[in-house]
Amino acid sequence: MSTSEEEGELGGAMEEGSSSGGGGSSESGGSGDGGSRSERGREPEYFGWVYHLGTNSIGHEYCHLRFLLLRGKYVAMYKRDPHDNPEIKPIRKGVVSHTLMVEELGRRKINCGEFYVLRFYNRLDETKKGEIACATAGEAQKWMEAFDQAKQQAVYDLSIATGRHKLNTPTELNLDGHRPRVRRYAHGLKRLIRIGKGPEMLLRKTSDLESNMRTNTYLEVDTADAIEAHDWRCVRTANGIRIFEDIANSKGSKTFLLKAVGVVDASLDNVFEVVLSLDRNKRCEWDMLTDELELVDSVDGHCDVVYGTYDPKNLTWWHTKKDFVFSRQWFRGQDGEYTILQFPAVHKKRPHRSGYHRTKINPSVWEFRRLGSSESPSSKCLVTRMLEVQSSVWDRFKGDGCLNFEKTVQFALLSQVAGLKEYFEANPAMKSETTSTIMHSSSSDDAIDRAELEDSETKDEFYDAIANGESFEDEDSDDDDVEPSKAGKMTFKNVSWAIARLALKRNSDLPQNSELDSRTSPITIDPSQFHGSLDQGKGKHDTNCWSSPIGQGFMIRGKTYLKDHSKVVGGDPLLKLLAVDWLKCESNIDQIALHPKCLVQSEAGKKLPFILVINLQIPAKPNYSLAIYFGAEKPIKKGSLLGKFVDGTDMFRDSRFKLIPSIVEGYWMVKRAVGTKACLLGKAVTCRYLRQDNFLEIDVDIGSSSVARSIISLVLGYVTAIVVDLAILIEATEENELPEYILGSVRLNRLKPESAVTL
Repeated sequence: MSTSEEEGELGGAMEEGSSSGGGGSSESGGSGDGGSRSERGREPEYFGWVYHLGTNSIGHEYCHLRFLLLRGKYVAMYKRDPHDNPEIKPIRKGVVSHTLMVEELGRRKINCGEFYVLRFYNRLDETKKGEIACATAGEAQKWMEAFDQAKQQAVYDLSIATGRHKLNTPTELNLDGHRPRVRRYAHGLKRLIRIGKGPEMLLRKTSDLESNMRTNTYLEVDTADAIEAHDWRCVRTANGIRIFEDIANSKGSKTFLLKAVGVVDASLDNVFEVVLSLDRNKRCEWDMLTDELELVDSVDGHCDVVYGTYDPKNLTWWHTKKDFVFSRQWFRGQDGEYTILQFPAVHKKRPHRSGYHRTKINPSVWEFRRLGSSESPSSKCLVTRMLEVQSSVWDRFKGDGCLNFEKTVQFALLSQVAGLKEYFEANPAMKSETTSTIMHSSSSDDAIDRAELEDSETKDEFYDAIANGESFEDEDSDDDDVEPSKAGKMTFKNVSWAIARLALKRNSDLPQNSELDSRTSPITIDPSQFHGSLDQGKGKHDTNCWSSPIGQGFMIRGKTYLKDHSKVVGGDPLLKLLAVDWLKCESNIDQIALHPKCLVQSEAGKKLPFILVINLQIPAKPNYSLAIYFGAEKPIKKGSLLGKFVDGTDMFRDSRFKLIPSIVEGYWMVKRAVGTKACLLGKAVTCRYLRQDNFLEIDVDIGSSSVARSIISLVLGYVTAIVVDLAILIEATEENELPEYILGSVRLNRLKPESAVTL
């Protein structure tokens, strides 16, 4: 088969669009209006080498090394670097649609190397899909941010387009199908931001990529805002790290938590790659315990099973060689923080080995968090290694004044943080080797107010649940206070909220938080008239039930958030929690509110001014749906933020629909996996909206994200012992929308999967 025929079947390819597809110059602006073309000419461009994955016309899987370029919302793909080959034509080109979704699939073995795969798909057309692979997780994250910026540009262009311009749009990005014939080359490659090092380094699986792009978050010291029972105390310092014990551990508990914390002078992505790597030659330079690590099975891109050996004769009295099997789950949060969960495991491919004693490793967690702002020239991250140990073991060593603790396997595991610290100190080239190139537009006569395209969330910490116990405020040194760089910074412009500004300018005189119509007398909501399949709890010890928590367990944006990024304790929810349905089905249940048995269709439900239905679709066998119903005692006020959310577009809803989770009680590793950080669900998973009569239903497809699927599978394993609080908000991005308010909240107390009913 020829190369041309193979390219025609690239699963993630771009269809050739109008003459504007690969250009961006004013003469090739397509059907967009003059303002949009002028702005696109000033947009930075992102480019780099990626692997293009897919299946050809005869069913053979392939991967091709391709040069990908993204300018504004326009995409072009080349066989060679167009900067070195000016006359080369793009083999694919198209425009990013406002319905494009990008999902991180995690690690995959490609050409004898481990790479990070991104899946592209159109949420309205499942036939349009495709995949690309990147060298590092950080590189994949940058492409996700770049495509998110392109999607926001598409949303903004659609919001200002009218009549003929809306109908006469460039050809959408085609994520599946044959490659059309290329007509001409896209000129004017300027203002570029390079992502990755190029084909040679991509093949070598490089990981030393420094981020020079400013993302939508600002990361400072972890203030540990979750309500947790942990209370950490430093009990030992060794080799530049601190070791903490959990002094809040309840008496009689069989397990105990220890953690080691240290500052590593290297980029976040590099440290993560080194810890995840199984390369023995690299690992033996910082890991004093493990001898060999071997991949046994790859469950998915975010989970695998590993076999390892170690010889602990220099650590303990036990001189027998030991081997072990463990599973790893890793994911990256919206704030860029990495987490790796490690559990003991059993696998049929690795039975007991002669001469080795099979041991069970301690459950543990790695956490990696950038210190300072994302665009800071300083490359430092805070590394935390948390370990579960037997209480009897730790009590014995505490009784000896920890004199023999340094000879234990537990100490060797905690000392891996110190090993990482010294490893990067001894290898300066691996710390933060900057390979990105940034060029700025010199034009200053903007046709559109660029303030409307600036990111209003550049310093959001994403820590939104209050903590009373665990605190990391003392876990950074003086070097950690890195101020954001004021010069030479590049921002991803967030244009999603600019759509709302066009409407808000007409309603700028609205009173703060006037979400419900004050001219209407409130109705009395009688809870006894509303029933769901899940019972309401009467006491804190009840199980398989729900209750209504107050909003004081969450941190929300305060009145001055846009100036000083301060957050305040949440108040009582605006909407009243009516009932909860716990359902099971073979496939996802959509549009629950239209079902005749749903409380929305009851006589009491039809009398309410407004009902908000949150349908969390949980992937499992069988699938589950957690339907949460909130009611308003007054009609929604026209022009308010809630009114714009309820009656607005899906694009606006996706950019504002926010969830804050908080595990109140549960296994500590589940708490670390779920976290306490706000998540914009419309950007993380697929959300579908149904607005009819007096209700709005939001169907949240958790299974649409591989990361979310990985976390929810862990949660389901411990769900009968978990108490979780959820807060629903509409994110405030304008001054007249602040302070934020909690739209609704629910506490789910130790759910039993077998109690779910069929709708």
